[in-house]
Amino acid sequence: MLCVCLPVFRIVSMVMTLREWAQKKTKNPGQNAYTIKCRLAHKSLCLSVRRRKWNIVVLSPSDDAYYHWLMVIGAAVFYNWTLLVVRACFDELQMRNVLVWLVLDYVCDGVYILDIAVRLHTGFLDQGLMVKDVRRLRETYIRTLQSKLDICSILPTDLLYLTVGISYTPLLRFNRLLRLPRLFEFFERTETRTGCPNAFRICKLVLYILVIIHWNACGYYSFSKVLGLGSDSWVYPNASDPEFGSLTRSYIYCLYWSTLTLTTIGETPPPVRDEEYLFLIFDFLVGVLIFASIVGNVGSMISNMNATRAAFQSRVDALKHYMHFRHVSKVLEQRVIRWFDYLWSNKKTIDEQEVLRSLPNKLRAEIAINVHLDTLKKVRIFQDCEAGLLVELVLKLRPQVFSPGDYICRKGDVGKEMYIIKDGRLAVVGEDGVTQLAVLTAGSCFGEISILNISGSKMGNRRTANIRSLGYSDLFCLSKQDLMEALQEFPHARAQLEQRGRDILQKEGLLEEVNVSAGEELEEKVERLESSLDRLQTCLARLQSEFNSSQLRLKQRITALEHNITTVSVVLSQLIYYLKRIM
Repeated sequence: MLCVCLPVFRIVSMVMTLREWAQKKTKNPGQNAYTIKCRLAHKSLCLSVRRRKWNIVVLSPSDDAYYHWLMVIGAAVFYNWTLLVVRACFDELQMRNVLVWLVLDYVCDGVYILDIAVRLHTGFLDQGLMVKDVRRLRETYIRTLQSKLDICSILPTDLLYLTVGISYTPLLRFNRLLRLPRLFEFFERTETRTGCPNAFRICKLVLYILVIIHWNACGYYSFSKVLGLGSDSWVYPNASDPEFGSLTRSYIYCLYWSTLTLTTIGETPPPVRDEEYLFLIFDFLVGVLIFASIVGNVGSMISNMNATRAAFQSRVDALKHYMHFRHVSKVLEQRVIRWFDYLWSNKKTIDEQEVLRSLPNKLRAEIAINVHLDTLKKVRIFQDCEAGLLVELVLKLRPQVFSPGDYICRKGDVGKEMYIIKDGRLAVVGEDGVTQLAVLTAGSCFGEISILNISGSKMGNRRTANIRSLGYSDLFCLSKQDLMEALQEFPHARAQLEQRGRDILQKEGLLEEVNVSAGEELEEKVERLESSLDRLQTCLARLQSEFNSSQLRLKQRITALEHNITTVSVVLSQLIYYLKRIM
């Protein structure tokens, strides 16, 4: 009886304990719910923080860090594509430095594994925005074919050397060659980054040729081993011959044979067996196809490199022909030719507007600001102007080059442009053209007052001095028409510029105060007349359109009436015909 009661007593006490625990937990349900919410919020916060940390390490394909990583993985891929095949064919090279090869191989394997992690954290553009969600990047990468190739390239197939022997390790590692697209990507990004793309393309082409010759040399030696070294005159001689026994001589001989074969020179021993004939036929076909494409690529590269020179030379030749046809003096002809030589030697033959035309307006404006804004701010009247006006003006600056002795402007000429000196020296000369009154250097500007068309100016917007180029001078030109077009969108800035110009003229004593108000009144009258003319033109255009529409409607009605009259006349004629027959 006691044995039966003891288990029952234990069960009852356990139930009572569970009941007390449940009552304590449910004593304040609101607090428990709040605790659960806090825990969930803390967990979500931790997840978001962790996700943000991972998002920080997402690389953009345009970053320098990504390009530097491409350099590392490209070196590993190039190592495998060049040394694996030569180690697989030349056993002596593989067995001579086994430890070195193992270290280099596994270092490259580590780089391959890190490259998969880099791919998982490389962003891409979606609707113009960089995707940095690690989960989405991972899913996108896994769906690509390259992810399968990357996985296959790091499979530890080389561990089979424990069974077949360490001399077969290079053959077992040929799956590492599947990372070749990374090397091509590195070449493409280097070509877009380098300042000498044509030279880089030629170097890349030479590298491709050397790799193909290298692979073919290794294939020739391996094929000779299969047929038997020294078995005939076509295969590689037997290694027992002291002249051909060294590793260096073996590789250089095979490289020489491969070069002669692929370049279709053909000064090699003739084949003896059918297998050798087939191998040589395949090599000749590959050589013809590859080197035909190489010659075509080299020709296109050279033509692209000389395209600028050819276009420039055609301009010079056309001008020489024109001067010869028009019997231009030899002195002037020599000046023109020297001017062209200066342009070419100083790389000033490129039309900046034509080059920048392919860019969107925003990028074009940023480049112009980067190049010209500091120069434009040196002009007195443009200091402290609105940023929008300066942006409009820098887009309208035009570079000009003047030869020694050229007059930029003469005293009394109507001022239609202003000039900013970028490089060179200009002289303010007297009426005799010899006396130098002043010298203008880089950063100076002149003609800014004359293009504002300020009323009351004593000079009447004409040049006040003779300015001549002492040597070859590079200037930026801003025309009066371009300035006025820009000021139409900035009327407040226009008033400020005109006031600043009046102040400058007043300080120099070149402003007639009496005529200022009259000029302003006349200008206001002209503006009112122009606005009235615009309104009249608008009304006239509206009346013209109404007249045309009404005339069109009348023509349609007349056409309809003519059609109805024709129909009625036909019906009447038929009725008369039937009535005559009845009668």
